[in-house]
Parts: sequence; structure tokens; C-alpha cells
Amino acid sequence: MMRILLFLATNLAIMIVISLVFNVLGVGSVLNAHGTGLDLTALLLISAVIGMTGSVISLAMSKWSAKKAMGVYVIEHPQDQTEQWLLAMVQRQAQEVGIEMPEVGIFQTSDINAFATGMSKNSALVAVSSGLLEQMTADEVEAVVGHEMSHVANGDMVTMALMQGVVNTFVYFFATVIGYIVDKAVFKTERGNGPAYYIVQFLAQIILGILASMLVMWFSRYREFRADAGGANLAGKTKMISALRALQRAHEPAELPHQLAAFGINGGGVSKLFMSHPPLAERIAALENNNA
Repeated sequence: MMRILLFLATNLAIMIVISLVFNVLGVGSVLNAHGTGLDLTALLLISAVIGMTGSVISLAMSKWSAKKAMGVYVIEHPQDQTEQWLLAMVQRQAQEVGIEMPEVGIFQTSDINAFATGMSKNSALVAVSSGLLEQMTADEVEAVVGHEMSHVANGDMVTMALMQGVVNTFVYFFATVIGYIVDKAVFKTERGNGPAYYIVQFLAQIILGILASMLVMWFSRYREFRADAGGANLAGKTKMISALRALQRAHEPAELPHQLAAFGINGGGVSKLFMSHPPLAERIAALENNNA
């Protein structure tokens, strides 16, 4: 989940900065055809530049930003048996899935966590938390690493970046159209763009971006099921299910207070649309029902 949040936050920040720069430089003026209409073709091209650029830059920065944000210590020369074992396991799994050896790191937190990120499947980082190494068995750690290696082998970060870029494009496109309509129809601006255009466009980007994130989160949930299946292939289904159950014990209390359940805090209802990961019970059930 952490890698998704970092990617989305970086992507949103870059997209807003590029949008502001374009407005300051007056690029938005080309959208007005002689001050009387909106050039939708030019707008779509500009939207694509803004949307895809933000996404690609976010992807390019993903490994660096993850290291900085999480304080990842990259294992270059193993200092103990645990680090040696971790490197050897990742190397074996990399050979099995047919990718180059990724960087392997550890970040300090008591939480059970792990992530994989990078610009491409052959330039990736796989990192696990100290809490995961301390609280999980070797078999469960192997399964979690297999899950992350499957993300890398499947090219999930690249696919997500492309999907986010397309979403960004249409968010900017429709936000600009909304800003233009409000500025012209409500505030009656006759030439150029008035203040209402910039304010409404900015607010519309945020609102539409939140709504569009439901599509991105749907894909994220889908790829978690695929990565679970990949982890099961690499480490064994029993180990993968055991790892998910360990996560379930650590992160999902057996029963939530009624007041919280009523608001969908348990992952149901509308909140589920914004979840980057499916509920652990669903992931376990998917593996148990998979006879492969």
C-alpha cells in the first residue's frame, strides 16, 4: 500500500505543478479560439502532455522516493545470516521469474510491510520491513517476497503509471472544460480566462482526481490477486496463505466495534472503492479456491 500512496502523491503533486506552470506561461491561451470558443483538440493534446508527464516522472522517481520516504537500507554487502538469506532468496526468485536481480533493502518499522517499485522490471527495488523479518516465519517471508517479485515480473508499476497517465489526461481535460464553461456561462468572461476559470479548474482537478482514483484502485486490487497467485507459485500456496493469515492477525482485528462497522471502516461499502488492496479474507479465499 505504501508504494501506491507514494506514487499517487508524487503524481498528483507533479501534475498540479505542471498545470500551474502551463497557466503561468500562458499556454492555456491557445485553448481559446479567438476568444470565442474552446479548442478541444489542442486541449486534449495539452492534457495528454500534462497527464502522461506527471505519471512518467512519478514512475522514474518511484525507487528514489521510496528509499528516501521509508529510509530503506539497501543490502550491498550482507552483514549477517538474515541478509545473506534474503539476498539469496530474492536472487533465486528473480531467476525463476526471468528478471534481473533487483536491489534488496530493509526499512526499520515494527509494522509488517514490504513493497516493490522501480522504473522497469529489470531495475527494481524490493524492500521488507524489520517488523516483517522479526514477526513472520521464514516460509511466510518467502511468500511475501514472492508476492512482491510477482509485482515486478508482471510490470505492475509500469502498467499503473500508464493507467494513471490516461486518467490524468481526462481529469485535466474535463476539469478545464468545466472551468471554461463556468467562467464563460456563469461569470460572463468575454475575452481570455477570468479568475473563476483558474479556481474552478483547480478544484475540479482535485474532485475529478479523487473520483478517478476509484478506477486506479480497482486495478490495484486486481493486481494484488495476481501477485498473490504469483507468490503462491514461487513459494507455495500454503506459505502464501499462511503469510496472508499472519497479516490478517496483525492488521485486522477479529471484530470491529459496531459504530465503526456502521461507517464501513471494515472495508465494505463505498470505502472499498478507494482501497488499494482487497480485504485479506478475500485474498485468502481466492487462493484457497484456486486449484492450480
